[in-house]
Amino acid sequence: MTPQEQTPLARELAARIAAHGPITFAEYMETCLYHPRHGYYSSAKRTRFADYYTSVDVHPIFGRLLARQLEQMWRVLDRPSEFFVVESGAGVGRLAKHILDFASSRLPGFYSVLRYVAVERSAARRAAHETTIAAHITAGHAESSATVPAQISAGCILSNELFDAMPVHRVVQQGGTLREVNVGHSEELFSDRVSNVLSPGIADYFARQEIALREGQHAEANLAACKWISDAARRLNRGYVLTVDYGYSARQLYNPHRTQGTLLAYRDHKASESYYAAPGEQDLTAHVNFTALELWGKDGGLGTLGLVPQSRFLVSLGRENEFADLYDAEQTETERLRAQLQLSSLIHPEGMGETFQVFIQQKGIRSSAPLIGLAPL
Repeated sequence: MTPQEQTPLARELAARIAAHGPITFAEYMETCLYHPRHGYYSSAKRTRFADYYTSVDVHPIFGRLLARQLEQMWRVLDRPSEFFVVESGAGVGRLAKHILDFASSRLPGFYSVLRYVAVERSAARRAAHETTIAAHITAGHAESSATVPAQISAGCILSNELFDAMPVHRVVQQGGTLREVNVGHSEELFSDRVSNVLSPGIADYFARQEIALREGQHAEANLAACKWISDAARRLNRGYVLTVDYGYSARQLYNPHRTQGTLLAYRDHKASESYYAAPGEQDLTAHVNFTALELWGKDGGLGTLGLVPQSRFLVSLGRENEFADLYDAEQTETERLRAQLQLSSLIHPEGMGETFQVFIQQKGIRSSAPLIGLAPL
């Protein structure tokens, strides 16, 4: 068995289980990632690049092209006097900065009506917004928040790698019955505890998607994502929900050949299935179920516009001006070549280009104008 570090969070979880019995894996994962003091995502100072990096970290072109798409969304909505971009899971504000900086310098008409809300549940990371997007907060075009606004009159709810970091329930088909895999603790070790009792919502989750697992097959159910998308949709009066993440449709995600599910732990750029190795000190992530986002999004009035690879989305936007947004003024030829290589990693089929998907939903939009990012290549 993989050694398990006795982190501060491990001791706290062990005490919780000793007092109340096994907990769901969703509770374990939620605590590991978002505990106010010891959670993986709770510290602004964590050396994130030691474990993983995102499209935002590669080059500002990712945010710049998103800004282009957001500006077109504003035009499709007939240029409302206020256009909200609500980024959920904004971290320390890197993506917000790239979008806002580009809009202020290159899209002044759009920037004049832009109201960017950087939503981040970690207080430490929200504090970083005071530096990262300070100029835009002062100018009245951005704000930092712990929650999604209750009402969004017109705009786009945006997320980049949000859903893969939501806590999931683990299940296994055993003895012809769907059972939940909970978390127990004994002899200073966390371990799986299979239960005949399912958490509320799990049975409906699989039934609604017409998914039946095979005997011995493990899988995850992201009930938190279902709740989040339907709730976010209800808050949006008119506009879009744009999701960037890695995942599959339900049929692909729960394919019988995927016997162990998609849950992974990440530490030092290494992936493993050692979920209990270091509570609070490693990332835990599972692939996104885009079918569930579509179905539960409909509960809040969302209609699906498209699901495309990140490569297609970025290329469709970039070719409008031959990727001129890739370069900064007065760059040397070496710097321009480096930027081209960074773009390649975002769109290459063997890199982020095909791994990540862009899923766009809409609500209350009468226009039939197609979005540039969804255009065929």
